[in-house]
Amino acid sequence: MKQTLKRIIRNVKSVNGNSLAEFATTTALMATLAATAAPKLSEMSEGTKAEKSMNEIDKILTQARNFYQTTADEEGRGRFPGQDKFDVPVGGYGETRGTLDQAISAQGDLVTALEAWTDWDAAEGANWRSVFGISNEAAKQDDGGQVSDDTYVACGTCPGVNAGHDDWIELFAGNTLASKYQDGHFAYAVIPGGGSGLDAFPPVLYVVDVENASHFNNILEP
Repeated sequence: MKQTLKRIIRNVKSVNGNSLAEFATTTALMATLAATAAPKLSEMSEGTKAEKSMNEIDKILTQARNFYQTTADEEGRGRFPGQDKFDVPVGGYGETRGTLDQAISAQGDLVTALEAWTDWDAAEGANWRSVFGISNEAAKQDDGGQVSDDTYVACGTCPGVNAGHDDWIELFAGNTLASKYQDGHFAYAVIPGGGSGLDAFPPVLYVVDVENASHFNNILEP
């Protein structure tokens, strides 16, 4: 496209005595080419941002997997950032020390809500927690966003002692991942694990970019 425009401009400059009509035709052609190119460039830009968003979510899941494995080795049961214990939810889905049936039901509710979550400021955001903190200057949530920070609540039998975003920032060595979208923000929710022995079941992690969570999401189920 760039070479075509350059060729047209070169031809216009090299022709002497072109009629006004010919010049107008050439100008119109250039305008048409430029107008055609603009949407394609915009599509490429959106596609690049979408790919980057999913790549960042994958990085978050990679660190979550490392965290899960470390806590499984050290504590006997794996958990995710923000989980004070393996059987505690993060966000609005699931019950503390719940049953497998309750966990399955909660996951079904989450997936149903996720499919309809297309707006960054949708009320559904209240069920999710910020990965790096809603007030983190490197990845601040826009005013009007519904996602909140995880909070630490002291628990006598819980090995976890940090709010979720503090765990995540530590996993990323003090660094932060920010969405490339103007209204984007990375958020997560954890369906708690539970049971014991042969009846044990693991927690399940969902991570989204709230720009359009129905499109930009991924899951980690150990």
